[in-house]
Amino acid sequence: MKQPFDIIGTNLDNLTSLWKTAGIPFNAYVETPAFNYCRIEDADWPNRLWFKEDVTPEALNAALEILPAGKMTIPYWDIYNSNADEYIAAKGGVKAFEQAGMSLKLDRPFTGARNLSYVQVTNDAQAEIWAMLYPQSFGYRISAGILKKLYNDVRFYLAYYQDQPIGTAILHCTNGIAGIHGVGVIPDMRKKGFANEIMEFVLNQSIDLNATYATLQASKMGAGIYLKMGFEDQFLIKNYTFLS
Repeated sequence: MKQPFDIIGTNLDNLTSLWKTAGIPFNAYVETPAFNYCRIEDADWPNRLWFKEDVTPEALNAALEILPAGKMTIPYWDIYNSNADEYIAAKGGVKAFEQAGMSLKLDRPFTGARNLSYVQVTNDAQAEIWAMLYPQSFGYRISAGILKKLYNDVRFYLAYYQDQPIGTAILHCTNGIAGIHGVGVIPDMRKKGFANEIMEFVLNQSIDLNATYATLQASKMGAGIYLKMGFEDQFLIKNYTFLS
């Protein structure tokens, strides 16, 4: 079994790989010695700037000098025991939300309820439906235009209940790690067990793709579901927003 820090590293590698993968088709991904960022014009997501190591005043100042115009989020992985995110706050960063980094060893299939059906998004009509549903669950957009560039690199799923689209999921596999993102259910269909069912479907898809671990970054609302499924809560991500 891998050690916890290795799991944290693979979790973060998968997450940042997703942002990079989304940005490259739009020429929106930039690497520097201290940090990388992705900024897609007129988009809510991914639009992240992340540091390769713990934040230092020098690295932060360099980032702020070239920070792309518009809303950007700087995630801080709270894994260094340094409280260095205080530098971000001191420069005007506002902590917008927190996430729990979690992982699960994939050593068994999931055999829960089967009330939903699923479609992997592979055409533009499906992408439009997915993009319409997603902000109902999360409050921000991932545009259909982004999905249309990523059919071959990222798996986007639609969940249907009685032939009506009610939920979304994203699966991004890297080096045997299944990164699960964007699992959401529209408000009218919550508290019916559908989020848990979508998670089980995506985990089974991950097993079929020979992933050995699943990783995710959970909101406070979703963390309880994942803990009950056996995920381990391993680190905190503090997300800071800059308006420039």
